[in-house]
Amino acid sequence: MTTEQGRLRKLRNYIAGEFRDAADGRTTEVVDPATGEAYATAPLSAAADVDAAMAAAEAAFPAWRDLVPGERQKVLLKIADRIEERAEELIAAESRNCGKPLALVRSEEIPPMVDQIRFFAGAARMLEGRSAGEYMDGFTSMIRREPIGVCAQVAPWNYPMMMAVWKFAPALAAGNTVVLKPSDTTPVSTILLAEIIGGVLDELGHPRGVFNVVCGDRDTGRLMVEHPVPAMASITGSVRAGMQVAESASKDLKRVHLELGGKAPVVVFEDTDIAKAVGDIAMAGYFNAGQDCTAATRVLVHEAIHDEFVTALAKAAADTKTGAADDEDVLYGPLNNANQLAQVQRFIDGLPAHAKIEAGGHRVGEKGYFFAPTVVSGLKQDDEIVQREVFGPVITVQSFRDEDQAVEWANGVEYALASSVWTKDHARAMRMSKKLDFGCVWINTHIPLVAEMPHGGFKKSGYGKDLSGYGFEDYTRVKHVMTSLD
Repeated sequence: MTTEQGRLRKLRNYIAGEFRDAADGRTTEVVDPATGEAYATAPLSAAADVDAAMAAAEAAFPAWRDLVPGERQKVLLKIADRIEERAEELIAAESRNCGKPLALVRSEEIPPMVDQIRFFAGAARMLEGRSAGEYMDGFTSMIRREPIGVCAQVAPWNYPMMMAVWKFAPALAAGNTVVLKPSDTTPVSTILLAEIIGGVLDELGHPRGVFNVVCGDRDTGRLMVEHPVPAMASITGSVRAGMQVAESASKDLKRVHLELGGKAPVVVFEDTDIAKAVGDIAMAGYFNAGQDCTAATRVLVHEAIHDEFVTALAKAAADTKTGAADDEDVLYGPLNNANQLAQVQRFIDGLPAHAKIEAGGHRVGEKGYFFAPTVVSGLKQDDEIVQREVFGPVITVQSFRDEDQAVEWANGVEYALASSVWTKDHARAMRMSKKLDFGCVWINTHIPLVAEMPHGGFKKSGYGKDLSGYGFEDYTRVKHVMTSLD
């Protein structure tokens, strides 16, 4: 997987069951976000590397496609077992990758990853369609669900390890082969996953090109999406990146699966248990340094409890700790990279005069990319920080007058991924869940995900679903077969 290059680890692509350097030898540095210092190099892959990975995936596809689902299930179940066995290696890799607290990667990422892989292992044997029947006299029709082919997949830097699972698990379960590119800032855990998955494929005697990893930058991702071999492109990333992928994929009408940005409204009504809501919202807003497209970072509070809520939320922010990965009292680590730190600071520096910083609003320390838990109040609906995704530990608060205004403001952004409603009034919760134009509505909670339920948004948050049977179906195509009874 890696070798030493001076003081830096040397990461390599994984293509056709082998670890390889980029064909032209180019590399990029991988920086530890907790220190701001480089600790590894990764290939900067170009056309020759993408060609090789696509060729490997294309060659492996027929045999993998033709396996009965139970055999693909065995592979995924063994991958899940191996991830559990090598959990500490993966935890260390992801913590260094992202600066995440070790304890939280151990408790909040490894268990759901393993569960999600096992879910898709079972889903492989549960494809559904219309029953065969006669819909025209003298003819019987049936439905075949088939894999799409080679899938070009691009994972983000906020959850590189878990998002890799969300992509490869349903794709492989459905009978597709994969070329996966991690973010150029967080390739380490993906390369370790390649070692694990490749070992399982070898052990069970399956084609070596079923799963491939190509490291690189934005241009590498573009080459993957524009390549003629993949039948599907899947990306988790920014709205801008998603639009570029959709445009590139349109040139040969590839299927596209996009999970993009979010600006989740958190609508808090006057009958809410303020202490519970504040605690849960602070956790869901600051978890992973707010680098989550479902993060609870846009709070709308009824005017009757606004002041009390803001005071409590500011105290919760002050009590929230960021710091070193091995500190078990830390909720979150640094922002992922220097550009993201600058982006968050730019939002704070650009606040309008009517905004008030109730807590935080500043960098923490001089080393690494740490930012303080922040609360900003006094905001208006058209303020930039309300309309655009900050992707940092910053919670904004607006005061609303009634249910209609709450709905108008909640829906009044270009994103539509996730939302939550906080109230003891069941009827109101049901009305809000109908009116909120988001792919997920949580009631009196925010951020829990389960493998059995879909994750995905509307509007500029993209299209297609991750997780669940719906996500699995996205990696299949439907074929009608009709036979004459004459």
